[in-house]
Amino acid sequence: MIYREATTSDIPQIQIVRHTVKENTLSDPALVTDADCEEFVTQRGKGWVCEIEEEIVGFSIVDLKEHNIWALFLRPEFEGKGIGKELHRLMMDWYFDQTKEKVWLGTAPNTKAEKFYELQGWKNVGRVNKGEVKFEMNYEDWVNKCR
Repeated sequence: MIYREATTSDIPQIQIVRHTVKENTLSDPALVTDADCEEFVTQRGKGWVCEIEEEIVGFSIVDLKEHNIWALFLRPEFEGKGIGKELHRLMMDWYFDQTKEKVWLGTAPNTKAEKFYELQGWKNVGRVNKGEVKFEMNYEDWVNKCR
């Protein structure tokens, strides 16, 4: 297993991972374009991937402009192996090295993702978008969780 920063050449495999998920699926795959991915990885923030045998099985992307988690996804067959937790840690450590601003995310209610973020110490602060659960994490809570 290799964890590394995402590059623009990873976008085709990132898109494959994004479209294989069973929860938090896109109603229209065209909603997240390759150009969107490139902007988030190169201009708005940074991304990370996990590779197994040169195949990307998971990725995470954080957005410094809007202070939110833009994406954290795994291929379903790789869930429960600690990959998501490590991608989350890499992303959060980098984010709070860049800024101490609170970060937020939205995810569908009653999903594995909702439980995952609760276990990582995120605070449920209500709803966002079309009924997604809105979570927030501040710097102090992240530092305390990591101790």
